[in-house]
Amino acid sequence: MEARDHELKKELAATLQARGELGAEYESVLIESFLEKVEQRLDTTLDRRVRRQLAEQQTAGARGARPAQPETFGERHALGIVSLILAVPLSAIGVVNAGIEGLVVAWLGIVGVNAFQAARGGGLFRRRDERASSDWKD
Repeated sequence: MEARDHELKKELAATLQARGELGAEYESVLIESFLEKVEQRLDTTLDRRVRRQLAEQQTAGARGARPAQPETFGERHALGIVSLILAVPLSAIGVVNAGIEGLVVAWLGIVGVNAFQAARGGGLFRRRDERASSDWKD
C-alpha cells in the first residue's frame, strides 16, 4: 500500500508543478485530472476487495460453512449500553418513589434483564432466520 501512496504523492507533486508552470487558468483541468486518477485507484482497490470477499464467501459456501458475520462493538453490547444509560433515571425514580428499596428493585431489574440476555446468547441483533433456527432446536 505504501508504494501506491508514493505513486499518488508523485502524481500530486507533478500536478502541483504543472499548475505552477501553466498558471491558474489550467487549475480546474489539472485538479480534475488528478481526482480522476485518485478515483481510478479507489475503484481498483474497491474492485479487488469486493472480488476477494466474494471469493471468500464462495469458498465458505462450497465448504458448507456459513460466512462469518462480523459484529461491531455496539451490536454485541447494545443492551448493556442502553441499560447503563437508563440506569440513572431509573435509579432516581426508584429512590424518589420508594427509597432504598426502589433503588434495589430498579438495579435488580437492570441486572436481571442483562443476565437473561447474556444467558440466551446475546442474540438481540441476529437475523430472523438464525434466531428461528437456534430457538427451535430439538
